[in-house]
Amino acid sequence: MTLRGPLQVRVFAPAKINLTLHVTGQKPNGYHLLDTLVAFADVGDTLDLSVGNAPFTVSGPEAANVPDAKGNLVTQVAHLFPDLPHVSLSLHKTLPVAAGIGGGSADAAAAFRGMLALRSVMPEQQGEEQPYDELLKLGADIPMCVASSVARVQGIGDVVRALPQFPAVHAVLVNPRVPLSTPDVFNALKCRANEAMPEEIPTLSDAGEVVDWLAGQRNDLEAPALSLQPSISDVLSVLRAQPACLLARMSGSGATCFGVFGGENAARDAARAVMAQRPDWWVQATSLGDQARRAMPQVR
Repeated sequence: MTLRGPLQVRVFAPAKINLTLHVTGQKPNGYHLLDTLVAFADVGDTLDLSVGNAPFTVSGPEAANVPDAKGNLVTQVAHLFPDLPHVSLSLHKTLPVAAGIGGGSADAAAAFRGMLALRSVMPEQQGEEQPYDELLKLGADIPMCVASSVARVQGIGDVVRALPQFPAVHAVLVNPRVPLSTPDVFNALKCRANEAMPEEIPTLSDAGEVVDWLAGQRNDLEAPALSLQPSISDVLSVLRAQPACLLARMSGSGATCFGVFGGENAARDAARAVMAQRPDWWVQATSLGDQARRAMPQVR
């Protein structure tokens, strides 16, 4: 099927932040079982989709380490839509690669939303099935990134339960500019059968309550990541040294860490202080929460 007309779609791909990450087991096929609370940042990448046959392109300050078209999740997701073969993809990359904030998965989820948006304006294609089940085969983080909403995610990433009442919190994201392989971090994990989060996550109304609850939870990958990249300890120390930091923790498999702050100004002040102290690090003040509306494809 050939698309017709000057059709373009732009999709925001917000960073995924694991506020908690409990590793609760491992299946015989090697997949790890997780219990994690994820939120999404108001910083992220941007994917443009348009009618045409132009090759996949990547631009932006973090483009250098992005896999080429053959190895990129964006193009792999596009291939799940054989009924839409003539789509050009252009990724503007602002999130660091292999950083524990779901950059590649967020981009893949953005491609999925964008391809569905293209299909939605084609009446003759609206009976086609959504290849949602194929996403998990490409990456365990992709399904949770599709909605870009605060969620509790369990299983191997296939059980996603939204938490619509979760409050947005202000934070600072810091990456020490060291890539970290997720398989390497899992391989360094000593215990793979850890306690899950409580059965019910309480209703939390503000940043203070969020921090109090998070303080009783963990990221089980933090210790193995620290053993592979000791610079993560420096990041956590710098964040915790900021006067208004309420909590600091590593996200995902690292090396990005986040610090939670009581307000936007406090987060911005802390980000400026960290950038002044370590100009070689990637630093972003942000709001963590539900980014579903911003992540909706914009058809132009």
